[in-house]
Amino acid sequence: MKKLVSVMALACALGACQTMPMDSASSAATADAPAPMAWKAKRGPDGVHPDLNGVWQVLNPANYNIEAHPASAALQMREGPYVPVPHASVVALGAIGAVPAGIGIVQGDGKIPYTPDALVQRDANRARAVELDPEVHCYLPGIPRANYMDKPFQIFHSDSAVFFAYEYAGAVRNVFLQDPEDPPLDSWMGTSYGKWEGDTFVVEVRGLLQDTWLDRSGNHHGYATKVIERWTPLSDYHMRYEAEIIDEEVYTKPLKISFVLYKKIEEDAQLQQFKCVEFVEELMYGHLRKNPLPGPALERAKREAEQRAAEANE
Repeated sequence: MKKLVSVMALACALGACQTMPMDSASSAATADAPAPMAWKAKRGPDGVHPDLNGVWQVLNPANYNIEAHPASAALQMREGPYVPVPHASVVALGAIGAVPAGIGIVQGDGKIPYTPDALVQRDANRARAVELDPEVHCYLPGIPRANYMDKPFQIFHSDSAVFFAYEYAGAVRNVFLQDPEDPPLDSWMGTSYGKWEGDTFVVEVRGLLQDTWLDRSGNHHGYATKVIERWTPLSDYHMRYEAEIIDEEVYTKPLKISFVLYKKIEEDAQLQQFKCVEFVEELMYGHLRKNPLPGPALERAKREAEQRAAEANE
């Protein structure tokens, strides 16, 4: 019994030691410990603003659809006996042609604020996405789409110049650091004007061709679109990209998107070549061969020959 009492007394004493406050020396040591320092972006070539140089890439499927979407069998579907099935032009791709699910990059309620007419146009685009998407024909992707395609891009900047190089189709854009005013002509990649707001690089893009899409699902913009991009470093290896897309003819309010870019840190990180113009020559010009190859090119050549014959007989 005495042994049991002794053990209990020892246990109570140990418990009291664990719950007793630290002595003054320990408290002083803790108080003197420096607080963790907030992360600050490495300064760039001008010594004032963050260094954005490097190869960057997204890790999301926004290029398929910037809105939230489930996985599906193909980009373009057709009615089947019971449920929609992949369109005849892509059915041979099987799972390779499937669309992965995505949580979307559209802010707010996650929906693009289309006007009624613009929504009708989106649906028409989506129904013929494999034929109409500019990416299929290797046209330049425009802004903001170039920044969330599955291929990386590289930022080069000094204290007096900023340049973007994209792996897809060899697309590039020079960001003016003095306002160039409205461009005389629209172009695929538009005209970019950038300035710093603290540690955020803000770029205004104007003069974009309305032919560019926002993704492979037919989401689009108009001819009067203005894009305001915000590039904000989050760590040495991450950067927040935000864009406000303004077009009163297409959207009932500005469309806002946001996602994170990841910096490639491999020693051999660099852009590869994906100059896809030559990859689509058969698609776009195969029907012009003297002897078109069997398949879509031959079928198109026959249709056009029949049309010319019909016109000649009128």
